[in-house]
Amino acid sequence: MKKYFLLLLCFLFFQMRNVTFCQTSASISDSIQQKADTTSKIEDKVIDEVIESDKPIKKNRAQYLSEVTQYGFKDLFKNYSYNSTIPYSSQVNPHAEKYMQDYLNSHETYLQKLKKTSVPYFNFIDGILTKYGLPRELKYLAVIESDLKTNALSSAGARGPWQFMTYTAKDYGLIVNQQQDDRTDYYKSTNAAAKYLLYLYKNLKDWLLVIAAYNGGPGKVYNAIQKSGSRNFWKLQHYLPEESRNHVKKFIATHYIMETGANENMDDSKFNYSSLNKDDSSFRIPQLTSADKKNLDSTKVAGRYRAEVIAQNISMDISDFNRYNPGFDNTLATGATYNLLLPDNKMKEFYNKKYEILNQSVDQLLKSVNINFKNKNDPKYIVDKKK
Repeated sequence: MKKYFLLLLCFLFFQMRNVTFCQTSASISDSIQQKADTTSKIEDKVIDEVIESDKPIKKNRAQYLSEVTQYGFKDLFKNYSYNSTIPYSSQVNPHAEKYMQDYLNSHETYLQKLKKTSVPYFNFIDGILTKYGLPRELKYLAVIESDLKTNALSSAGARGPWQFMTYTAKDYGLIVNQQQDDRTDYYKSTNAAAKYLLYLYKNLKDWLLVIAAYNGGPGKVYNAIQKSGSRNFWKLQHYLPEESRNHVKKFIATHYIMETGANENMDDSKFNYSSLNKDDSSFRIPQLTSADKKNLDSTKVAGRYRAEVIAQNISMDISDFNRYNPGFDNTLATGATYNLLLPDNKMKEFYNKKYEILNQSVDQLLKSVNINFKNKNDPKYIVDKKK
């Protein structure tokens, strides 16, 4: 009888432990999600502040936005943004090659000519985009919108280098009447375009989707997202109007021509497919040796962990961490989940300090934009207006 009684006690003990473990895991998961949600709200708050302000953008806001918005090209470039020091074909998503080939064939000569005369315009636009923390690649949107012409006028009534319709122009502070049309003013219209692009990015979090929305309106992109069940441009593209889909193709091809010598043909032989992971969501491959793989552990993480903070807490060189986990910060910044890889002993250290590491990572991010919390238990926040 005592034997069965002891077995029953052991059973109940382990059941209680399992319940406690599950509750703790759920609590940590909820806390991580809350942190991620709070950080996303902060991003939106800063973007709203920039859009609504008539004053010059503070440098810390621009720096913060540049860190956030650069990841919007996650479905186009291997490392989320174009790197001019390495071959174009080794860093662009393979989907882009066939998608833009026909546009290149018919427009390359013209774009090459435009490239020679557009440097002053690009330098001017770069300065304004940088001021708003936007990727400089977005200047090529003005090329496909208007060929950089201030007097460009579409059949629908869009005007200027950024092809604003009257109602959108007025929403972003431009004067449009019989006496004055700020849409043709390069300085004013580029500032307005920067704010409108930020607004679209706040809602879509992906620059290819933003470019499609800039052409056809955000409503058509939302419909494509809903019908496809995806926010990946390559997966939802066929749910978009053909004109909006082609607009993205034009942008990618124009970027290629303007950023490279562009005399090379974009054929399969130019692509280094072995350097790309076939998974569209994250085409990065850890550089691990056979010895590394023998003592390897993995776990999925989400939220705003930062590579530098993890490496410090587990006493691992940051270059080694990045070798195991290429693109770690970039992936998590988009809200995606990352499959964290670490040596067995380092993974144990990570588990022991997991929650502390997340708190340190988020604190580091918040300090970069001077966020003050009214109450540590209250997810509401304010942006410090004093600086």
